[in-house]
Amino acid sequence: MFETILVAVDINDTDGAKRNIEAAVTAGGGTDRKLHLLCVVPDSGMAIVGAMLGPDHSKNMLTHAKGELESLAASALPSGVTAALHVAQGSIYDQIIKAADRLNVDLIVVGAHRPEFQDYLVGPNAARVVRHAKQSVFVVR
Repeated sequence: MFETILVAVDINDTDGAKRNIEAAVTAGGGTDRKLHLLCVVPDSGMAIVGAMLGPDHSKNMLTHAKGELESLAASALPSGVTAALHVAQGSIYDQIIKAADRLNVDLIVVGAHRPEFQDYLVGPNAARVVRHAKQSVFVVR
């Protein structure tokens, strides 16, 4: 049913990221589906904060995130399943929606929340993706 799937992963929550990937592989129904893994690095916020971090901070964060995403993919993807890896920077929910539109995906897989809030709420990023995405959204708890 779903041919192209975008999986939003938080490289700081390896267990949650692996659950998202597992759900996406299951929803895809096999190895012939196009799978995209997306990690979004938040902006540093106000310009004064970015200036204090230095000119290479953003580049270093993106490079680090790409390496962590590669490691996660290597450990979490089942044998025979490959994925295109994407790293973006900005507002998390906005970048997820933009990537989904750009990649023309059928399904977006997101985690519900940070682990410490496991039994209470859908996180604000997941909720915004659900409300604003044109695609189907699968929220993994």
